[in-house]
Amino acid sequence: MFRKNAISWFAVALAAASFFYHRGPSRPVTAVAPQLTEEVKTAKALSSAFHNVASFVHESVVQISAEGRRPQMRNNGNRRANPNRPDGPNFPFPGGPGGPGGQGGQQLTPEQFEELMKRFFQDMPFRPQPNSMIQAPGQGTGSGFVFDRNGHIVTNNHVVEGAETIKVRFHDGETYTAKVVGRDPKSDIAVIKVEGSEYRPLEIGDSEGLKVGELVMAVGSPFGLESSFTVGIVSATHRNDLGIVGQTGYEDFIQTDAAINPGNSGGPLVDMNGRVVGVNSAIVSGSRGNDGVGFAIPIDMAAKLAEKIIRTGKVDRAMMGINLGELTPATARQFGLDPKTPGALVQDVVPGSPAEKAGIRSGDIITKFDDKTFASWLDLRNRVAVSDIGKPYSITYVRGGQSIDGKVTLGSADAIVPGEPGQDIPANEPVLEKAKGTSFAQFGLTLQDLTPDLAEKLGYDRDAKGLVIGAVKEGSPADEIGLEQGLLITKLVKDKVPVGVTTVKDFEDAAGKVNELTVFVQTPRGGPGRYVTMTQDK
Repeated sequence: MFRKNAISWFAVALAAASFFYHRGPSRPVTAVAPQLTEEVKTAKALSSAFHNVASFVHESVVQISAEGRRPQMRNNGNRRANPNRPDGPNFPFPGGPGGPGGQGGQQLTPEQFEELMKRFFQDMPFRPQPNSMIQAPGQGTGSGFVFDRNGHIVTNNHVVEGAETIKVRFHDGETYTAKVVGRDPKSDIAVIKVEGSEYRPLEIGDSEGLKVGELVMAVGSPFGLESSFTVGIVSATHRNDLGIVGQTGYEDFIQTDAAINPGNSGGPLVDMNGRVVGVNSAIVSGSRGNDGVGFAIPIDMAAKLAEKIIRTGKVDRAMMGINLGELTPATARQFGLDPKTPGALVQDVVPGSPAEKAGIRSGDIITKFDDKTFASWLDLRNRVAVSDIGKPYSITYVRGGQSIDGKVTLGSADAIVPGEPGQDIPANEPVLEKAKGTSFAQFGLTLQDLTPDLAEKLGYDRDAKGLVIGAVKEGSPADEIGLEQGLLITKLVKDKVPVGVTTVKDFEDAAGKVNELTVFVQTPRGGPGRYVTMTQDK
């Protein structure tokens, strides 16, 4: 045992002696730079690209201080949990002229916040908590960028709204007093102006061409730290139903994970060529800071609005005079289209409107406007709104499975009066007997003919025609799409076109053996209606 230990200690001593012998006297060792790999070269090139963009852009980005009012934090409008129900914001017509009521600037309830999180963050391992806010960071102090050589500066409406004095500070430290040229609360865009004519505007890019994953930079003055640049990617485009500017607002946000914080509002979102692709506007946050979900107004919309404001001091929106709705895959099938067809369903047409004069009817499906396709009915609504009043535009729509090309000359939204929203049936006035009517089990729906007396009791005109919904089974296809007792079905889609229905037999002949059906539903007092599609569970 002792012999083994002695041998072990001898081996250790010999190894140590050998180490110090070869090491020699102590002296500093020169570090050798790592070899310049392709990965390092790529990183350096990317870093250089960021630097070049920042060097070019910073001269045209300004810090804005709005004085003379109490800043207020703004978060999203009050959204219903089920927007497709007849009493929700998408019924009787989502976003039509005059749209449903509702004001921005209201706190989300936990239920509303949870609904929003389910819609946009359902695949995340965690989601922001209900006390989080969709907010416009940094009201009262923010950012902006030079739009033209005459000193016009684009920013957010919420940055300058209600301000008595506006100070603009440029990158070189020069500070000027600015005046408001015009504001547009419905899009959160504003234009202010400083005196002079030798300013360098930023180049306007193409937000429609943005792709998810593309690198972008957010520029502004977060927390008052001017000329700050953050880098991220385009997380999504066409976020247009968040309610950030209120239910009647016009939204088409670019979502990005580039850090947007209080003070960034109104600053530019730029691409890797230094061109403006968006105007930083809002964030989803539980901490009033950046949580990786920021929103920017696309420059295609913002630039057109800015030009209108510079010309006239206000935004006079264009309109066709139609109530639009989402074209779901199921509804597209009913109208004889491929379920993946992008388009917007015409729910109703305002009498005497440009759309009616152009020959557009309820049940038509618009697939192109100004020779361009669009992402959704909200995208079409936004594009029409910023177009020129009095100018004819090409329009393509489908009727009965056939594509039709036409022209529509847009009118002013202020001059087009939509129908009044329908009224709800008083809950304490049961005028329908559930035992009456004919049941259509595949849809969970009971219908009965509308008589003049029944029409009057329900709030419809005595000469109204259609079928009254007598009952809706809970959890049925009819219930899932928001149909309720007392609503009136006036049309159904048969052989790709809408046809009127006045008796239960008409409905039975068309729907007796089908498992999917599109109907047109109206509310009392002649309010605008909408198409909905019932699909039987397989």
